[in-house]
Amino acid sequence: MPHHWFPLRPTYAQKLFLLATLPLLVSVIGIALMVGVQSHRVAEREILAMEQRMLQAKKEELRNYVTQARNGFYFIYGVAAPDDEAAKEKVAQILAAMIYGKDGFFFVYDYDGTNLVSPRQTEYIGHNWRGLKDSQGTPVVDTFIDLARQGAGWHEFLWEKPSTGEEAEMVAYVLGLQDWQWAIGTGVFIDDVKASVQAARIEMEQRVQHTFYYIGAITLAALLLVFISGMALNIRERRLADAKLKALTQRVFDAQEEERSRVARELHDGISQILVGVRYALDTTKRRLTQGDARAADTLDRGISNLSGAIQEVRRISRDLRPGVLDDLGLGPAIKTLAEDFSARTGIETDFSTVVFRNRLDQESKIALYRIAQEALTNIERHSGATRVQMDLRGHRTGATLRISDNGQGIPQSRQTKGGPGGLGLRNMQERIDQLDGTLTISSSRTGTEIVAKVPLTHLLPPEDATSHKKKSVE
Repeated sequence: MPHHWFPLRPTYAQKLFLLATLPLLVSVIGIALMVGVQSHRVAEREILAMEQRMLQAKKEELRNYVTQARNGFYFIYGVAAPDDEAAKEKVAQILAAMIYGKDGFFFVYDYDGTNLVSPRQTEYIGHNWRGLKDSQGTPVVDTFIDLARQGAGWHEFLWEKPSTGEEAEMVAYVLGLQDWQWAIGTGVFIDDVKASVQAARIEMEQRVQHTFYYIGAITLAALLLVFISGMALNIRERRLADAKLKALTQRVFDAQEEERSRVARELHDGISQILVGVRYALDTTKRRLTQGDARAADTLDRGISNLSGAIQEVRRISRDLRPGVLDDLGLGPAIKTLAEDFSARTGIETDFSTVVFRNRLDQESKIALYRIAQEALTNIERHSGATRVQMDLRGHRTGATLRISDNGQGIPQSRQTKGGPGGLGLRNMQERIDQLDGTLTISSSRTGTEIVAKVPLTHLLPPEDATSHKKKSVE
């Protein structure tokens, strides 16, 4: 059986939540990355500066050690000849005795590479170490000799610690005794410096990690706040929507009941009474025909006349419910017929003007504008006390406009709003025009009322569509 996959379609509330949270998440991620990179760069600069300061302090310490050692034997070296073996022996003994800490000592190599002094690693004494390199391939003794020939210098390399036997990084300071062809120096292991640097880096990483935790916690709190606010807003909007839906449903029911009451009242007050008259006329005609009364023809004519009136009344009610001319000829002729019937029925002078529409309004717009005109005329008849009504329907570049004005007593202020008491007709007008994304403007004063309903251009059909639509309506 094939599987059908449907794309996820988020609800309006989910879209709203995503719209609120996605920019927040993107911003927070960007800020977190920027903070992390900047913090790492700053911390790395601080760590490197700390490492340089610690190494510089170590080097200054070594320089002081070598200076003190030189001062300790210079009274011998300064007056001794280059081949004075006794003086060399005394100086070697002095340097061999200069040990400090767990791993500190002085070493001496001649320029040929032979070790002369190594108090903590005596196995090096007497052997030539030219070409000696550490585990990473860094020359050791050859570099000592080169620095000594130049006078003095620093050298970093890996060397075995006397206390543990493990290889560690060392910084050495070498001084040259040119008369004796000696390279004298001492070194200090900097594994404590490396350990401090590593600890600083770990601490830095932890600080950055904690910063991310803080940002994540703040982001989570913000998302929860947005979610809770969205849920509260959604619940509130749902309640408002439910209340509006109930109110709209009730208004629909009220409108239906009002329309049914109107039709029932017209049937009872109009057609029912006319048909009763027709029946009475037929009964009278029958009785007179039985009696041979010559007036039977008169009563029959009266009954036929009443029956014609009933037929006209049925047509009027049918036209009010759904005018056929609206579908056949368009909105202009339908409203013109409505205005003429209104004027004939009420005696109120009604003028209607329009331009040729060519039936270009879509069906929803035609029905809405017709019902608005119908509702407006009903309100004028019932409430305005007007003696003259002007109606105008025309199209323009932005859509179509229906304008209805009268010279009556105006609409009370409480009924000019959708929520005003007793304004069911006005609310129906507003809701019909809202469905079309149009506008309804009501201007009322003691000298009259003007209602302007505007339909946007999107509800006007192109000429070719209007022609085909008209043909379908005729068919």
